[in-house]
Amino acid sequence: MMPPQPPTPRVRISGLSAGYSGRTVLHQVTADIPGAAVTSLTGPNGSGKSTLLGVLAGVIKPTSGEVEHCGGGTAAFVPQRSAVSDALPLTVRQTVAMGRWADRGPWRRLTARDHATVDAALRRLGIAHLADRQLGELSGGQRQRTFIAQGVAQDADLLLLDEPCTGLDPEARASIEELLVQLVADGATVVQATHDLESAGAGEHCLRLRDGRLDAAGHPPAALAHTAPAGAPVGDGRVR
Repeated sequence: MMPPQPPTPRVRISGLSAGYSGRTVLHQVTADIPGAAVTSLTGPNGSGKSTLLGVLAGVIKPTSGEVEHCGGGTAAFVPQRSAVSDALPLTVRQTVAMGRWADRGPWRRLTARDHATVDAALRRLGIAHLADRQLGELSGGQRQRTFIAQGVAQDADLLLLDEPCTGLDPEARASIEELLVQLVADGATVVQATHDLESAGAGEHCLRLRDGRLDAAGHPPAALAHTAPAGAPVGDGRVR
C-alpha cells in the first residue's frame, strides 16, 4: 500500500516574526496550516495567538519571515463575541451583510448576488429564522453563529476565529464545534485561537505557542501533551 499523502497546506509560515509598535511578539515561527481542517492555536495569555491571527488576516505585517497563502483563496476574521457591543442597533441580517463590505465597500448598495450570498450564509449557519432579531436579543451561541456567518458571507475559504467558544455553555460550545466540522466538510479551512483544551483537542491540527515561539505542533493529543523548555527548539510545525 502507498503511504497516505500529507494534507495540502492552506498556509505556510516560514521564520515569522511580528509585533506592534516596535515590540516583537512572535519570534521565528515556522509552521504549516493544513487545508480543509480545523487548526487550534493554544497557549497562555500573551503567547501570540491573536497576533498570529492578525498576521494571517493581513492586518498585521510581519517584521521578518514569510506567510504564503496557498490556493489563492481569501481569509475572513471573526472576532470574539465581546468585541461587538450589544448596544449597536444591528439585526442579524445587517451584521451578516457587513461581510459583503470587503467586496463591495461599506457605502455601496448590495447587489442581488450580495443579498443571495447573505441569505445562503444565514441558512448555512442555521440562523435564517433570526434574521430580523437584534444582536442584543441573542443567546451567546446564536451571536457567535451570526459572526461566523458574517465570515462565511465573505466567500472566504480561510476562517480565522478568535476564541469562538469563550463564555458559551457546554451545549452552545458543542454546537459551534459541530458547526466548524461542517464548514470543514464543505471545504473551508478553520483556524481558531482558544484557551479551551477540549475544543483544541477536537480539531485535526494544533499549534501551541509560548512567549511568542512555537512550543509544539501536530496532532492535538501530542501537541497539547508536550511542553518544551523555554527557548528550546521544537519541530518546524510542517504537516508531515
